[in-house]
Amino acid sequence: MKANEFDKKFDADEDIIKYLDLDNAHKPGQKQRRVNVDFPLWMINAFDIVAKKLGVTRQSIIKVWIAERLNKSSV
Repeated sequence: MKANEFDKKFDADEDIIKYLDLDNAHKPGQKQRRVNVDFPLWMINAFDIVAKKLGVTRQSIIKVWIAERLNKSSV
């Protein structure tokens, strides 16, 4: 199917799911890479307190806070 045909179906509110390869779908720039960061114990304790209060993991808190800071910096 050509892109303009796909666009027409999408614009016409037709179901386009059957035309997508969802097994290989990904968001650009979302590939993950592991990094190691050392934090002082007081920070880890603070992360854990906030994470427990919100019912999420420590890693989630760290990722969200870093993302917020990067967004403010207009990177």
